[in-house]
Amino acid sequence: EALQPQFREYQRQVVTNAKALAAGLAKHGYRIVSGGTDNHLMLVDLRPKEINGKEAQEVLDRAGITVNKNAIPFDTYPIFKPGGIRVGTPAVTTRGMKEEEMLEVADLIAEALSNRNDTDALARVRGKVRELTRRFPVPI
Repeated sequence: EALQPQFREYQRQVVTNAKALAAGLAKHGYRIVSGGTDNHLMLVDLRPKEINGKEAQEVLDRAGITVNKNAIPFDTYPIFKPGGIRVGTPAVTTRGMKEEEMLEVADLIAEALSNRNDTDALARVRGKVRELTRRFPVPI
């Protein structure tokens, strides 16, 4: 499979999507560690937003978005509540999402984290995530 031309295009789109998602998050004021990404994932420094990675992971999970808490360079937060999250784009790319949808995902992440203590707002974000994933079902 990895030798097929389609796989090469898929890998290009994964990286293109990651760059778009990083740019979208940066527009919301999130600092991307290393200033961006050249691969399939990025580390997001949450410290300026006064949220830790563990809380962000849990909030985003409630909103239907999967990320991982992750320590960042020079992190002063405890290891079990690190100062960042790791976000990747292979799963959304497999669904067929492109750059436009990455900006939508960035908006959803920002909306969820900005409303992390508002159960109703998180339910609305989860509904938007559900609608997005309905438009881009997992290929069989």
